[in-house]
Amino acid sequence: MPRHLLLRLEAPLIAFGGETIDNYGVIRDFPALSMLTGMFANALGYRREDSELHDRLQARLVAGARLDSEVQRMRDYQTAQLFESDQGWTTSGEPEGRAKSPSYTTQPDGRRSLTWQRYRDYHASLNVLVALRLEPADESPSLDDLAQAIDHPARPLFIGRKNCLPSRRLIAGWQHAENVLDALRTAQLPEGAGRLRMQWPEGEGVLAGDRLLDLCDERNWSSGVHGGWRPVREGSFYPAGASA
Repeated sequence: MPRHLLLRLEAPLIAFGGETIDNYGVIRDFPALSMLTGMFANALGYRREDSELHDRLQARLVAGARLDSEVQRMRDYQTAQLFESDQGWTTSGEPEGRAKSPSYTTQPDGRRSLTWQRYRDYHASLNVLVALRLEPADESPSLDDLAQAIDHPARPLFIGRKNCLPSRRLIAGWQHAENVLDALRTAQLPEGAGRLRMQWPEGEGVLAGDRLLDLCDERNWSSGVHGGWRPVREGSFYPAGASA
């Protein structure tokens, strides 16, 4: 029976990013496959330019998630005053300036600036269980390698955005199950659990009343953009003894 690694994603703020629209950073209820890939890659010490390693790890991940708390969303309004002559260091190691634009306004001191506005959504006090395995299982890194890296990461880990720091140990144990859905259903349940929502890959089990969706959550790590669709299922169940 396949062995699945369990992760507990819990923090005061969590951001499971979706499609960014203009200056709105929207979120989804479940973690994207690209987010899980990035978290493991960060723990393993991969660099941004290691695109082939990222792509291969993402292709091997078979993962699903269970919401162990109610979804509460909040929106953060962010502003930043940017000056026309400002420069910043980039990942290429060279400072980069800003293009001149009529959008800049002259300030009393003679400098020209503009104000950027951003809206960023977050989950507040979310608690999510992730069950995952790797296919093929005998390729490097192994599932044990991932668990070791998460417990002893090469760099600090976060859940979606850099200000979303986990509030507890991420490793939640192991679960032997036929598929991801069974791993999510049979893993330890939260105390007093009622209806629990889940998302898992197509082909990893079927639940009465679930629905099949197409999800765009895989990143092309060479170009840095998301593309394509993969089929997933979403559904919910009531643990034994819970009232419907």
